[in-house]
Amino acid sequence: MKNKTLISDFTQGNIAKQLFTFATPLFLSSLLQVVYNMVDMVVVGHVMGKTGLSAVSIGGDVSSFLTFIAMGFSNAGQVIVSQYIGAGKKERLGRFIASMFSFLTLIAATLSVVCLIFRRQILTLMNTPEEAFSEALGYSTVCIVGMVFIYGYNMVSAVLRGMGDSKHPFIFISIAAVLNIILDIIFVKYMSMGSAGAALATVISQGVSFLSCCAFLYKRKEDFGFEFQAGYFLDWDKPMLSELIKLGVPMAIKSASIHFSKLFVNSWINSYGVEVSAFAGVANKVNSISNLLSNSLNTAGSSMVGQNIGAKQFKRVPKIMVTLFASGLCISAVMSVLVHLFPQQIFGLFTSDKAVLAVAMEYITVATVIFFGSAFRAPMNALINGSGIHKINFATAIFDGIIMRIGLSVLFGLVFNMGYIGFWLGDALAGYTPFAIGIIFYFSGKWKNKVIK
Repeated sequence: MKNKTLISDFTQGNIAKQLFTFATPLFLSSLLQVVYNMVDMVVVGHVMGKTGLSAVSIGGDVSSFLTFIAMGFSNAGQVIVSQYIGAGKKERLGRFIASMFSFLTLIAATLSVVCLIFRRQILTLMNTPEEAFSEALGYSTVCIVGMVFIYGYNMVSAVLRGMGDSKHPFIFISIAAVLNIILDIIFVKYMSMGSAGAALATVISQGVSFLSCCAFLYKRKEDFGFEFQAGYFLDWDKPMLSELIKLGVPMAIKSASIHFSKLFVNSWINSYGVEVSAFAGVANKVNSISNLLSNSLNTAGSSMVGQNIGAKQFKRVPKIMVTLFASGLCISAVMSVLVHLFPQQIFGLFTSDKAVLAVAMEYITVATVIFFGSAFRAPMNALINGSGIHKINFATAIFDGIIMRIGLSVLFGLVFNMGYIGFWLGDALAGYTPFAIGIIFYFSGKWKNKVIK
C-alpha cells in the first residue's frame, strides 16, 4: 500500500542488515555535519590563526549548549513516533508532529532572545581569552539568531528517523554541507568577515536543509500515512504534548547537563592559554567524529528498540543491542589505530602552529578513551531512549552529565593536578556512565513495561 512505502518495519527481518541500512545514512549525515563544522575550523584557522580557532571553538561550544532542548525533545519525538508505528497507531502522527513543531519553535524563539541579551556574560563565564573575545562574540551572535533553523532541522529529521527513513535527511544535509563549504570560503577568505562569516555560512546552510526537509515531509505526508491540518499547529493536543514533555524534559536535561559540564570543563581548559584553547576546538571536532558514531548507532537503535517495544517484540531487543555493541567496537578500534599512527596528519589539518600541535600530542591517549566510550554507551542509550521511560533518562542525565563528568574532571584536573589533560580525561571517562546504568536497567526488565496509549 502506498501509505507504507516510506516507513520501515523493524519488528521483523534481519537485524544486522536493518541496522546497517538505517544507521549508515545517519552516520554519513552526522559525518557531513562534522565535516562542514570542521571546515569552519580549517578555513578560520588558516586565515585567522590561533585567535580565530579559539573564537570558533568557544562560540561553537556556546552554540552546541543552546541546542540542548532541540536535541532532547527531538530525540523524545523520534521515540514516540517509532512507538506509535510499532503499536500500529499511525493516525496519531499528524497531530503529534504539529504539536511538537509549534511547541519547540516557541521555545527556540524565546531562548534566542534571552541568549542575545546575555551573550557577553556567557562568553565571560567561558573564560574567553581577551584577544579572541570579539571574534567569539560575532560567531555566537550569528548562531543564536539562526537557532530556529537548528531546532527546525532537528525536529523534522527526528520525525523521519522515527519512521525509519534516514536516507532523505542524509540527502538534505549533503546539500547543506556543500553549501556551507562554498559559503565558508566566500565569507571568511574572500569577504574577510572573520568568524562571524563562518557562523553565517553554517546558519544559511542549516536553514536551507530545514526548509528542504519541511517541503519534503509535507509533500510526501500521504506516503508516511498521516495528515496535517492547519488547526493542529494552533490547537495543541495536550495529552500528546504531555507525553512529549515527560520524555523530552529528561532527555533535554541529559543533553543540557552534558553540554553544561563540557562548558565547565572547557572554561577551565581555556584558562590555560590561547594555545590550549585553540586545540580544545580541534579536540572537539575530532571527538565529534566519535560522538557521531555513538549517536548514529544510538539513533538507529532507539527507533528499532522503540518499534519493537511498541509491538511487544521483546526478544528482538537484546539482539539489536548486541549488534550495536559489536559494530561500535569495530569502528572504535579502527579510529584508535588511525589517531595513534597519524596524529600529525590528523591534527595538522586544522593548524600548523607548533605550540597547538604540541598540545595535540598529549591528547592521543584521551582520544582513545573517548572512542571506546562511544562504543560502550551506544547500545545502552538505545535501550534507555527507545524504552521511553523518562525516569531512567533523568537518572542518566544527572549521573552522566553532572556528577560523573564534572566530578571526574575536577578530580583529575585539580585534585590530581593533571591540568588540562586531567579535565579532558575526566570528561572522557564519564562517557562510560550510560553503560553502567544501562546494564542495570536491562537486567531489571523494566524496559518491557512501557504502555503505548
